[in-house]
Amino acid sequence: MNINLKQVASFTIVTAVSFGLGMTIPHASTDSIASGTHPKQTNEQKIDNQIKHMTLNEKIGQLFVTGVSNNKAATKHDIKKYHLGGIILMGNNFVGSKASFKHRLSSYQRSAKIPLTISTDQEGGTVSRLSANKRISGHSYYLSPQQALHRGGMKKVLSMYRYQAKQLHSLGINWDFAPVADVSMHKGSFIYDRTIGKGYAKTSKYIAASVPAIQNQHVAATLKHFPGYGSAADTHTGSASVTRSLKSFEAKDFRPFKAGIKSGVDSVMVTHIILKKIDPHKPASLSKKDIHLLRQNLGFKGVIVSDSLQMQAVGNYATSHHVYRDVAAFKAGNDVLLTSDYKRGIPQLKRAIAKKQVSVKQVNASVKRILTMKAKIGLINR
Repeated sequence: MNINLKQVASFTIVTAVSFGLGMTIPHASTDSIASGTHPKQTNEQKIDNQIKHMTLNEKIGQLFVTGVSNNKAATKHDIKKYHLGGIILMGNNFVGSKASFKHRLSSYQRSAKIPLTISTDQEGGTVSRLSANKRISGHSYYLSPQQALHRGGMKKVLSMYRYQAKQLHSLGINWDFAPVADVSMHKGSFIYDRTIGKGYAKTSKYIAASVPAIQNQHVAATLKHFPGYGSAADTHTGSASVTRSLKSFEAKDFRPFKAGIKSGVDSVMVTHIILKKIDPHKPASLSKKDIHLLRQNLGFKGVIVSDSLQMQAVGNYATSHHVYRDVAAFKAGNDVLLTSDYKRGIPQLKRAIAKKQVSVKQVNASVKRILTMKAKIGLINR
């Protein structure tokens, strides 16, 4: 290609003038132009460019993280067909030997055009997926954060998180739905055993240190369950509401979440409790008002993931208000929809976009946050 260097120089001068006198405008040298090289793109530009070239189906698929069966062929088929963004492994998925398990997860990754987040709940104690199969993990039990604290203080807690995250990463799991940032001082409450068992100040310090302990092992961490579970009832089996004021949440429950956000946590999970003083009818996971608090009041810019949309608390609301749960959760502001109903959820969300009930702009913003997290943990080349 023939390039007139006088024209290039003239273009540079005109461009500089158009931006204002005295302003230095960085530009490619004539050498780089002549050789056909281009300025290096930033990570953000690469992701923006990737999103530009994705189909709507590919974008929608990225929003879905779903439970899967142990039928490898069927799972690979659906990952490819629905462009799924990720999968979540439950205890029943930890089958076979360590080698066969790793091979299965690798085959899932090979089926995906865009690398998958492969997530699980590894808190330790009563919620410990690695405990499901000693042949895979080498252990049939992992200490809960409370147990680790009692045995060896915060040093033991952080050692536990680092060890678990290393194990997850070595198996091909890259997203841990932990640590629990909830505070409950009532030993009989549903969430108590999964908390650190301390007040708001100590829980905040625990969260601030636990997030990097996990994320330094190339595994995304997740604060849960926003806005703070407290002493609410179990949302797996029914609806649960809280009558405390926003001021109370800001002074108390939000503190550990703020600490985790300050530590650079990759994601936050929103629970299904109903905050009567903020949005009296909707579970937090389906409430734009509640999720707005996380984005605006706490300034969180990362990935927001819903708690499982198969839980009864969401089912109760969806049935009584005649809404589709996946669409309602995305409209509320979740980036990632934790659901196993993707075969209906994806077409429903696509239909909502066609009807202008959901904007492509919102889809693009969520996909950008998801891909940014994937790049950070090494799934996408930066």
